[in-house]
Amino acid sequence: MQIRFEKLTKNDVSTVFAWLAEPHVQEFWDNTQGHKVDILNFAAGRKTPSSYASGKYVYWIAKAGLEPFAMLMTIKEGPDEDIGELKLANLSKTGNTYCMDYMIGNPAYLGKGYGAQTLADFVDYFRKSIDPEADTFMIDPTLDNPRAKRVYMKAGFEYVDDFLMQGDCSGTGEMHHLLIKRY
Repeated sequence: MQIRFEKLTKNDVSTVFAWLAEPHVQEFWDNTQGHKVDILNFAAGRKTPSSYASGKYVYWIAKAGLEPFAMLMTIKEGPDEDIGELKLANLSKTGNTYCMDYMIGNPAYLGKGYGAQTLADFVDYFRKSIDPEADTFMIDPTLDNPRAKRVYMKAGFEYVDDFLMQGDCSGTGEMHHLLIKRY
């Protein structure tokens, strides 16, 4: 399958909000009003400050042809961020580190093997087209989402350890797996 990636725009918001209402997304994804407001803020060009992760998330849409089927989020991390000791210890020493979140929103694309391909293709796209200095990518599913961990490992991420999520983000106070892909 040929996959394209684009930054989320106003035209994508209704699709993403419909995905956020899907049972398979609600099980593991942040559906708080703060997150939805941040998505709207990003789609509008971030004209107002955001309290959701300080407005640092960038939202991406994955499309198969013209059909959107997944959303990804990236946030650049550095040593001054409140991300916990495990993530701090695994930041890139030579380039840029990005944490990611990822969901297949369109239920027609579930269980078809697109998860790992989409994530691997996105990381390649990001390094080629967005930040060639990006050499470390982190992703951190909750412990109660073993399927995500398997998909991420299939996409080339390596399991590092489990940790208690800290900071101003979804999942704070819950145990997560940390998986990393380095270049």
